[in-house]
Amino acid sequence: MNKRVADVERNTRETRIRLRLDLDGTGHSALNTGVPFLDHMLDQVARHGMMDIEVTADGDLQIDDHHTVEDIGITLGMALAEAVGDKKGIHRYGHAYVPLDEALSRVVIDLSGRPGLWYGVEFPRERIGTLDVDLLLEFFRGFVNHARVTLHIDNLKGQNAHHIAETLFKAFGRALRMAVEHDSRAPDIIPSTKGQL
Repeated sequence: MNKRVADVERNTRETRIRLRLDLDGTGHSALNTGVPFLDHMLDQVARHGMMDIEVTADGDLQIDDHHTVEDIGITLGMALAEAVGDKKGIHRYGHAYVPLDEALSRVVIDLSGRPGLWYGVEFPRERIGTLDVDLLLEFFRGFVNHARVTLHIDNLKGQNAHHIAETLFKAFGRALRMAVEHDSRAPDIIPSTKGQL
């Protein structure tokens, strides 16, 4: 089996990001984004996705977290697109429902080759710690556009903003894990009638 690993470096005038993604990892993460709540969320993706994620980011946090959060989403999307390769022998689709106390979220993903994001999430407050909750949408939008996947994210219930966010990222990790898993019944087949994704 080929290693499904990507090392991506993305440098702009606003951010400098290095990200390593191993789709067949053990849930290990090493995160230094400068945005503590984002580190916490990415750790959830790694652990629940059973993939290794390492991120080092140096962004213009003196302005705000926007560019850093968005650009890490972009870089993670680039890494997924590289690591998954031609998508031969994967399941392609993944889904997960994840509860945390009163919160419940659903994430469904299709490694379709076409970017599309449907985001049905409303938070009861504007910030979690110092993080503007609007930036979570920007993270997922950046990811979708560069991973070229279709992603549906819905919060079904929730009152606590931290709980809601955590269910989103845990469900995202689990759905992604399902989608990239090897399909033992079709190890050499690209899962599309088109013959490519």
